[in-house]
Amino acid sequence: MNDNIQVLIIEDDFRIAEINRKYVEMVEGYTVDAVVKTGEEALEILQKCKSRPQLILLDIYIPDVKGMELLWQIRHKYHDIDMITVTAANETSAIEEALRGGVFDYIVKPVDADRFAQSLKRYKRSREYFAAKETLEQEAIDSITGLNHSSVYNAKTNANLPKGIDPITLKDITDFLKSVKGKGITAVELSKQIGTSRSTTRRYLEYLVSMSEVTTTLKYGSVGRPERQYIIRETYEQNEQFNK
Repeated sequence: MNDNIQVLIIEDDFRIAEINRKYVEMVEGYTVDAVVKTGEEALEILQKCKSRPQLILLDIYIPDVKGMELLWQIRHKYHDIDMITVTAANETSAIEEALRGGVFDYIVKPVDADRFAQSLKRYKRSREYFAAKETLEQEAIDSITGLNHSSVYNAKTNANLPKGIDPITLKDITDFLKSVKGKGITAVELSKQIGTSRSTTRRYLEYLVSMSEVTTTLKYGSVGRPERQYIIRETYEQNEQFNK
């Protein structure tokens, strides 16, 4: 059984559609079901498919659809399908209407891979919250709505984070480092796990090192240069104390 979140991409430009597909498949827990170019194709798939997608990536500028017509058609017919708009439309009126239509997120082209991944991770996290609990505390609700990106870094709010360091990605990396329970991981290995580029992953890891949240060791292989491994400092120090 496939437990991945099924995604339908509605995008008339095949090149952008392929980029969006690759971005989706880089994030763990997602599968692209189909890619369509028109509103007619999208509605036909939704009507005929045995298992509907949980998430639609919707471009507003579709040739056979006027304005937000397709968004409202999907919203009225398929209440249980979530949508993220991925579009060049950045007019305030379009954004307002899409948000009124209940889109989970609004992403403006050209799409940044990290921003895209953050949106999908937050969506996945929201589904996990809803599936696991009958009630939610305010902190969990704030996490879903995006008001609380990082409880780990409440003292280091967005205003205090350096340029290029996003609190959602920062939390994802920190949580993953904690989950491996003191085992070192390289930037290359971590980038594959969380779906970000190697350079981006390395930037976040080095930031955590500079904040004394993470420490490093060297991993020596049979050939080649030793690789730099990153370990969450708290767990590393506990292990060092235990081994004395």
